[in-house]
Amino acid sequence: MRRLLVLASLAVLATLAATAPAAAKGPSTASITGPGLDHALPVKGEGEGGAGTPLGSIVVLGGFFPQVFVQSPDPTTRAKPAAELGPRYEIAYRVPGPGGTSTIVQEVYPYAKPSPVTYVRPGQPFWSVNRTHGGWFVSSPELKMTLVDAGLPQSRPKSPPRSGGGSFPWVWTGLAAAAFVVLLVLALRWRDITRLRMLRSTA
Repeated sequence: MRRLLVLASLAVLATLAATAPAAAKGPSTASITGPGLDHALPVKGEGEGGAGTPLGSIVVLGGFFPQVFVQSPDPTTRAKPAAELGPRYEIAYRVPGPGGTSTIVQEVYPYAKPSPVTYVRPGQPFWSVNRTHGGWFVSSPELKMTLVDAGLPQSRPKSPPRSGGGSFPWVWTGLAAAAFVVLLVLALRWRDITRLRMLRSTA
């Protein structure tokens, strides 16, 4: 059943990819970085719009072509989806073309609810004279499965603790101690001045 769902989703998204301009080229390599990964995770396969390899499946399921090239109808949106996106990953695609090989970065939210979401920042330069179309793309659950197969954690990784979170607030404690010392010095100085005035007045 899972295999049928994956094949059906890939067939639909491959149809969208097929509407890209004739000059559109898929990425030759890609790497993923993000939470739960010790190093950049290479993605193997053929990215020229084919869904038979890990790279090709991510390209199709992640909406790479409509986000990079203008398509009609356009399946991307300018507005951020109203969804719980979860942790963000980045895929750096190396895309060969007539102007040389360029790098295009795509943000991926594989654990978004209810479906994975991707985003490409508009205006990223590639092939010297081209710019990415950009936009948000709502994918299907198969994208998460494909990314997990490529090496991402099965479950959403825990968010790292905020800076200083869960630890003793040493900075504020230090500032408070310094302020206390200053006030103590001033109080002692004022006491000495007051005592000196009293001695002079009784002399």
